[in-house]
Amino acid sequence: MSMVLSRIGGRRVVQGAAAAVVALGLLLWWLPPWGEEPPGGPIRFSTGTLSGVYQKYGELLRTELHKDMPDLRVKLQTSAGSQENVRRVATDGADFTIAAADAVETYRLDGGPGADRLRGVARLYDDYVQLVVPPDSDVRSVSDLRGKRVAIGLPDSGVRLIANRVLRAAGIDPEKDITPSSDGIDTGPKRLGHGLDAFFWSGGLPTSGLERLAEKSAFRFVPIDAALVAELHEQGGATRYYRATNMPESAYKTVQNGESVPTLAVSNLLVTREDVDPRLTEWLTRVVIKSRDRIGEQVHSAQLVDVRTAIYTDPLPLHRGAQRYYRSVKP
Repeated sequence: MSMVLSRIGGRRVVQGAAAAVVALGLLLWWLPPWGEEPPGGPIRFSTGTLSGVYQKYGELLRTELHKDMPDLRVKLQTSAGSQENVRRVATDGADFTIAAADAVETYRLDGGPGADRLRGVARLYDDYVQLVVPPDSDVRSVSDLRGKRVAIGLPDSGVRLIANRVLRAAGIDPEKDITPSSDGIDTGPKRLGHGLDAFFWSGGLPTSGLERLAEKSAFRFVPIDAALVAELHEQGGATRYYRATNMPESAYKTVQNGESVPTLAVSNLLVTREDVDPRLTEWLTRVVIKSRDRIGEQVHSAQLVDVRTAIYTDPLPLHRGAQRYYRSVKP
């Protein structure tokens, strides 16, 4: 009996030691290298419009970065959106940003200045295209927008890029067949039904600007059907990053009434430049991954950030600092 107990006790010791090693390994995924001083100094982070998801994510990430790198001074720069963000980083106007993959690829294919210097840090979450109309609107599909007053986003935004492509795929010339406006998520909701018949928005779910609109007045989403998205995807180039999906019924519960909405999605990337300090980028990547749950409490789309998918930053190669982090946590 004593020998059996001894063997059982020995197994438990071994199992306990193994569990401790696993726990230590998992802990090391989240902790910076022992004894290493955190990077400091100023960095510039280009976000988006004040009511958009990029801006909110940037504010929350700045708070998380300060916890691990108290001497790092993060300056947030508002912007029109993805197109402006990509150009800023490529031309030294910012050090980090968030941008949709189609906007990144468009900049590269157009031969934008500094395009070859762009690098990926992480794939973050998906943007969903949201086409919004008043509840009593006669618009039931994208093709019904002909002759309407439609907000297609700010000139340098990712929204503008997608809206124009969606309209053209539906046979609508955005310069001739609609009355276009440059309203974004900051002004579009206020003007809906008061100078606007519809507006496009592309962002994570839910977007605070639309949540606030849902609290004050009713609106409706117009579906973007899968056939239209497939037509866009087949065009290749930057549009190959579009995929057909459904906006879940939980995104805006009081508006969707338990129904999902067919639409298109595109992934967002955290972007930097080749010459940005690898050590800084490694630390920043670590914070992005480990702060997912805390940021996700307020930016729900950020809950989807995952170390297993973050490495897929196509069309950009990973920055060498980000590479170093992902290799350190590879199981």
